[in-house]
Amino acid sequence: MNPLAELETPVLLLDEARMDRNIARMQSRMDALGVRFRPHAKTSKCPAVVQRQLAAGARGITVSTLKEAERFFAAGVQDILYAVAIVPGKFDHALRLCRQGLQLTLLVESVAAAQQLSQFGAAHGQVFDVLIEVDTDGHRSGIAPGDPLLLDIAAALQGGARCKGVMTHAGSSYDLRTPEALQAMAEQERAGCVAAAQGLRAAGHACEVVSVGSTPTALSARDLAGVTEVRAGVYVFFDLVMAGVGVCTPGDIALSVLCTVIGHRPEAGWVITDGGWMAMSRDRGTARQDHDHGYGLVCDADGAPIAGLRFDSANQEHGVLQWTGYDSLPLAERFPLGAQLRIVPNHACATGAQHPAYVVLPAAGGSAPLQRWERFSGW
Repeated sequence: MNPLAELETPVLLLDEARMDRNIARMQSRMDALGVRFRPHAKTSKCPAVVQRQLAAGARGITVSTLKEAERFFAAGVQDILYAVAIVPGKFDHALRLCRQGLQLTLLVESVAAAQQLSQFGAAHGQVFDVLIEVDTDGHRSGIAPGDPLLLDIAAALQGGARCKGVMTHAGSSYDLRTPEALQAMAEQERAGCVAAAQGLRAAGHACEVVSVGSTPTALSARDLAGVTEVRAGVYVFFDLVMAGVGVCTPGDIALSVLCTVIGHRPEAGWVITDGGWMAMSRDRGTARQDHDHGYGLVCDADGAPIAGLRFDSANQEHGVLQWTGYDSLPLAERFPLGAQLRIVPNHACATGAQHPAYVVLPAAGGSAPLQRWERFSGW
């Protein structure tokens, strides 16, 4: 009997074989480029997944919350970069983790944050390791590589904090579509972060870490001279946005949401499932790409895409799939009540955040039992 048929839906499925191939692909590329790889664990929020990445050769991880740092440290990860600018309200939490023995690196992007963290560290007998965030593409936050403010921030990191290096994230790479554009962005990211590091060193500041990364640029870079480490996260599962960017195919995507047909509206051509936006998230990232997948790519229970069935509308617990196929078979016969479907997500991080665990489709296939890997959420 198909073990998926016994699952109460909606449920998040993880294809173990695809995940393992994705991990091996990225790690082998980083090894070939001669850089340390520090995967971003915000995508999986799952110790079992991170252990696979570390076993493949990753050295440390990146996180986006201190809760992630705490949970992964408890699971045995010793070296963690918290890659969101630290604020005073989180200083105590960071201090607790450092005192417990975690090798924690923090991030700042302003003189005020550098001063406040340095003062806090000095007052509590702690010297925090700190990276300065550099903006190499105007995407979100950080200091431009040539901005004199970079030196002011580094100068403020003294006493209770030390400048360990610089970090950037080429988030605008998600908007690109061609290999040439992705390669150019990867070089822009590399060159900008290396220039920032050189400027700091020329002014007498230590800068041992030069950290860059996003999944598209990590998979597109041809030269990483001057870079010491790369970060990437969504590569471990991939998703439809990454397929639209061109760094994977739908066949590489390791996540899907299993749902069940619960009703029909034949006059409208609707197939109703129990997988609404609470199961998929509201992320419509592919709407900005050449092919809009709505709330996700609809597949049969085995994971094969279904031509003519689109996931264009969703309520909280209802997925409304639109049938545009042309045949005489009644809708309720083609997609009968109780039939299972799989939806491939637009954004793996957002869809994963909707679920408490992954049901793992084993790499060996066949009749091997399904596993359940717990994940966590929140802050």
